[in-house]
Amino acid sequence: ETNTLPFHPFENQQGDILRVEKEHQVLKEQLKEAEEKFEQLQSRSLEEIGALEELLKKSVQETEVSQNELDWFHQDSDTQMKKWQQEKKENRDNLKALRSTAKKHSDTNERYLKTINDKEKQYNGCLDKFLETSNKFAHDKGKLEELIKKSQDDSQECEKRAVKAEVSVLQTWKETEIWKLKGTIAKAEGNLRMLKALSSSASAAPVLKSQIDSWEIFIANVKKQLEKVEAEYDEKIELVKNGARNCLSKVEVVDFPFP
Repeated sequence: ETNTLPFHPFENQQGDILRVEKEHQVLKEQLKEAEEKFEQLQSRSLEEIGALEELLKKSVQETEVSQNELDWFHQDSDTQMKKWQQEKKENRDNLKALRSTAKKHSDTNERYLKTINDKEKQYNGCLDKFLETSNKFAHDKGKLEELIKKSQDDSQECEKRAVKAEVSVLQTWKETEIWKLKGTIAKAEGNLRMLKALSSSASAAPVLKSQIDSWEIFIANVKKQLEKVEAEYDEKIELVKNGARNCLSKVEVVDFPFP
């Protein structure tokens, strides 16, 4: 459509059709020039014939002057007639050559016109086919764009649901681990309270002090573990909400043995 590439199969290279049209125009101009030259030659021949006829008339009128002049006139007339006949023959040959050239140019012109008409029909057919295909592609493109938009909407919805599901799983794991650690802490604190109650006796205090210290250290470690687990799960949940991937994994929990 933009005429920037050769139009196959009508052009082997860009500008073939334009070059043929220019050659056709040059041939038309040459034919016109030949016709004008022929008309000039014909006009000059007619003028020379008129002049010779006038000279012949004058010679006839002067026949009475002298026989010598009459002979000279006949001689001159014969010479002029031969010259005129020679020029007429040359003009006839030139006219024949010009007619042959004109016929050749006319045949070439008709052949070029027929070729141009055929190429134009083929071009119009290809153009119609191209426009039909283009319209079909535009229609298909519209459908594909609608499907892409729908797929994008579905993908966004699935992504939201997936994020929600991952957050729910991480929240469940977090609550489970926190429940376990808090249960451990509650049990350890119960044991600690019982040991402290038993250590109220002066005789038992020295024996139970090391055990009480062990349980206090145990409870402190579990509380640190609880804070760590809670912080790491919160961080994973925040990353998932912000679009991060591959975050669905459990936080490693250290299992401290009971004292």
